[in-house]
Amino acid sequence: MVQFEIDYISAGGNRDPAAADWDEGTGLLAYGSGRNIALWRPLTIQTSPKFIPLALCLASLESDTLLVAAAGTKGDIYIYATKSGLSLSHQATLSGHEGWIRSLAITSEEVEPNSDLLLASASQDKYIRLWRLRKHSGFMKSRDEQKYENVDFESLLSNKTHTVDIGRRQYSIVFEALLPGHDDWIYTVSWQRIAEKPRLLSASADNSLAMWDPDIALGFWTCTTRLGEISAQKGSTTATGSMGGFWIGLWSNDGQSVVSLGRTGSWRLWTYDVEGKRWIQGIGISGHTKSVMDLAWAKDGSYLLSTGSDQTTRLHAGWNNDQQTAWHEIARPQIHGYDLNCIDTVGALRFVSGADEKLLRVFEEPRGTAELLRKLCGVRNILERELPEAASIPVLGLSNKAVEESPECQRDQTATTAGDTSTLLDDDAGQLEKYTSRHPPTEDKLARHTLWPESEKLYGHGYEISAVAASHEGSVIATACKASTLEHAVIRLFETKDWRELKPSLAAHSLTVTRLRFTADDQYLLSTGRDRQWAVFERNGADPKKFTLKAKNSKAHSRMVLSACWAPLTARRIFVTGGRDKTCKIWDLQKPDNQLANAISESAPVTAVDMVPHPVQGMLVLAVATETGNVAIHFLRPISFLVESTSHLENHVRPFSSITQIAWRPLPENRGKRPDEEGPEASYRRLALCSEDCSLRLFLVSLSGLEYANFT
Repeated sequence: MVQFEIDYISAGGNRDPAAADWDEGTGLLAYGSGRNIALWRPLTIQTSPKFIPLALCLASLESDTLLVAAAGTKGDIYIYATKSGLSLSHQATLSGHEGWIRSLAITSEEVEPNSDLLLASASQDKYIRLWRLRKHSGFMKSRDEQKYENVDFESLLSNKTHTVDIGRRQYSIVFEALLPGHDDWIYTVSWQRIAEKPRLLSASADNSLAMWDPDIALGFWTCTTRLGEISAQKGSTTATGSMGGFWIGLWSNDGQSVVSLGRTGSWRLWTYDVEGKRWIQGIGISGHTKSVMDLAWAKDGSYLLSTGSDQTTRLHAGWNNDQQTAWHEIARPQIHGYDLNCIDTVGALRFVSGADEKLLRVFEEPRGTAELLRKLCGVRNILERELPEAASIPVLGLSNKAVEESPECQRDQTATTAGDTSTLLDDDAGQLEKYTSRHPPTEDKLARHTLWPESEKLYGHGYEISAVAASHEGSVIATACKASTLEHAVIRLFETKDWRELKPSLAAHSLTVTRLRFTADDQYLLSTGRDRQWAVFERNGADPKKFTLKAKNSKAHSRMVLSACWAPLTARRIFVTGGRDKTCKIWDLQKPDNQLANAISESAPVTAVDMVPHPVQGMLVLAVATETGNVAIHFLRPISFLVESTSHLENHVRPFSSITQIAWRPLPENRGKRPDEEGPEASYRRLALCSEDCSLRLFLVSLSGLEYANFT
């Protein structure tokens, strides 16, 4: 019986602004829809003047009365009201902000049913404004007006009172307080009741969360707590210290924890320590914020690299915590200025990546990351040479620079080169080697202290890089770029000893090469392309630097071929191709005319395929991923290659968009003794896949039988 259990999901938060609120009393959901405000029932508000709603909030004034506050690309707040579910009518316009309003939040000031309501508005003008809404049957005076009731204010600036009439009831809204304190746009505000008093949480692009409390004795609001970090490099890239700000700030139900979502797609967590009377940052979750385009396992399976359109490369590994293994993002080796398309590991300490540029970049593991993997994950690499201490990236730069000097030396340089941003960053980069925490790095450490230094650039292609593959022994790298002519549809080879290109380039395709794969013994290189064909190149036994075309099929599929993989060596020279024609085809390279051994039909275009590196109970195990997010596990007979049985990934755990790559984990050399560990004779395998839905998913697959597959 085959079983799958979900083992790890990495997915970043949505970076698009959201405007919605759900009222518990009426069950109405309000959200921004283009230039309108829509309610679920539905009711639609035609805004006048026209603006794009960026923030909404709802409040039940009475059992049958609903108030809607809306704001957005105008600097005003528009108050609407409805009674008994009738049409919404405009009641008041609250002015004061000088920029777009990004968030609204409303709460009652006290627990009593007739308590005043407090409306908080956050704007791009860096200010928070508080408004008081009071239920009454006559004119309402603010607190200051009541205190100085006998003073003549006719010649002074007055606090305007806005009246809201709903049926026979009347409500008043006045400006309550102005909260300065943030240095950049404020994205969200959120209320929570602490010790029977309302507390406001604000999230800003200045990389901080602020908590605001009312001072009853003095009669104004103060910032009592500030979380986050202080960044001196405002407006620069994430790698140089600017996190891009906090986009969302939320309270837990008990008010003892807060979370924040940033531009990098990670959730950061703080929990209040009652004994220490301070907020402590905990372990958050992170992931890509755009499509994940490719992934690659370390050659020994010790960690997993993923790269995508959010211009980052992330390293994931199993964190050994109290005899339990939980997968986390351990490092962020590359933060780039172009969308990344492909990646592969080169030996034990390097990887190569290709992006929407005409070159490839090679990165080396720094000493800080090596120590981090050793302490947290038990990964012990044999160091071939002295590793650089860490890496940093200069402002407006794309190349990660190695940091060789000690932190003390860097501090001396900082004192003499004031204003040099890259020097300050080098000082920070060296801190990771001294990382002593027992949990994975937090987001601020990932974005600044886990970069890998760039060691080489590989030139030669004329367009964006589309595919890359490194030989298993790490001596040769094969690369390809987007192409529409024979001149550019070539495969370029680079040797890793001195990083020179091996001539001549391999020519077989007429359009973009989509996938490159080496056999386990590196004797053959397989390529597939948008020209609907595959090609196999054989390595010269006398001169390992030379490859020659051994076979090709110009009509392999009826539509473009998107993926390919090799079968285990025990099954002769067998490989699989998958294409947009919704078929997987199995080819036998050792038969005359490269005979087609079998064809498997799928329900959608095939985007990725991979085989378990070793036979399982005498069967070949093939994973097939499709454009609709489905994953099928086929068990093939080793001689006829007919499908013995098939299992599918369940709908509730599969991606909802196209899968871009899929890969079985290479068997680790030193296995543990746990029953769920992987090994040649074990029944468990880990399967990684990435998708255009921004997720990286890792499944623990049980292959203890051939009846069905179970993902975990």
